[in-house]
Amino acid sequence: MTDKVVVITGASRGIGRAAALAAAARGFRVVVGYASNRKAADEVVGQIEANNGKAIAVKCDVGVEDDILALFKAADALGTLGALVNNAGIVGPSIRVDEMSATRIQRIMSVNITGSFLCAREAVKRMSTRHGGKGGVIVNISSVAAKLGSPNTYVDYAASKGAIDTFTVGLGYEVANEGIRVAAVRPGLIDTEIHASGGEPDRAHRLAHVVPMKRIGTADEIANAIAWLISDEASYVTSAILDVSGGR
Repeated sequence: MTDKVVVITGASRGIGRAAALAAAARGFRVVVGYASNRKAADEVVGQIEANNGKAIAVKCDVGVEDDILALFKAADALGTLGALVNNAGIVGPSIRVDEMSATRIQRIMSVNITGSFLCAREAVKRMSTRHGGKGGVIVNISSVAAKLGSPNTYVDYAASKGAIDTFTVGLGYEVANEGIRVAAVRPGLIDTEIHASGGEPDRAHRLAHVVPMKRIGTADEIANAIAWLISDEASYVTSAILDVSGGR
């Protein structure tokens, strides 16, 4: 696995950061995609290199196609692409649908859906046997919000993750005979900074009581699922969505 590269978007914090460390521990060279926090991305790279791994940080707003092209060009210089983790995603402040602006909705869909499509496009071009590639894995990060709808909170975010679920199934069927597996992880309430982005930093802890396991999850618990999916241990898994949500 030492020559294989994994591209992880939104890898400077939270689930993306944990996934980067987990992938590096399993022998992947890691492209740490980040939108704005260079210091945090460099810290992830530093931690990987301190453990004899190989990683680079690349600035990439997945809502911008040119950034995505630059991200994969940097990955090409690092080795053979073996996996993509479409982790980058955003939420807006908690509001009802009748309060949402077109600008907010378009930005969320651009990052969460279009960005994932374009990253997958670039990955398929490199990994598909149809294009001369050697195969690989794409893991999309969804959310249990796709099932629950997130009423009064962020229905637009939930809808974007519903689209990711459908995208996972469809793309998985499309490239199943080209050496590429496609799967999604659907996290539940996880202790990350995304809730602060929505204006409710304590949201996960506040809602822990609604989880059957009566606790929130950790970024490492999601990263472990991602690491399994991109490994050969999951070699017969595609077009599948794995809930990591404490039963919610």
